[in-house]
Amino acid sequence: MKVNFAHIRERSTTGNYINFAVFEFKPSNGNYQVAIAQLTKKAISAGLKVDKAALAFPEGNRYRFIGPKDLTNYLSKNGVPRWNKTLSI
Repeated sequence: MKVNFAHIRERSTTGNYINFAVFEFKPSNGNYQVAIAQLTKKAISAGLKVDKAALAFPEGNRYRFIGPKDLTNYLSKNGVPRWNKTLSI
């Protein structure tokens, strides 16, 4: 199975840069934190720097974001990022 994700580097509110990953994935067992950890580990193993990560998946007619509050707030304001990478799981 392939998982789409976005790897993004943005300036944070403190002025430093943050590297984050947003995975288009909804675990069937509902264990979101385990899914975030496993997908983040795979992305790091692929050579990417990931400071924070979140899940994004369609729910009804919009996307739901699961992850750290500051990242999900950012995603809620800016929308679903463009998927620019894939992982095999």
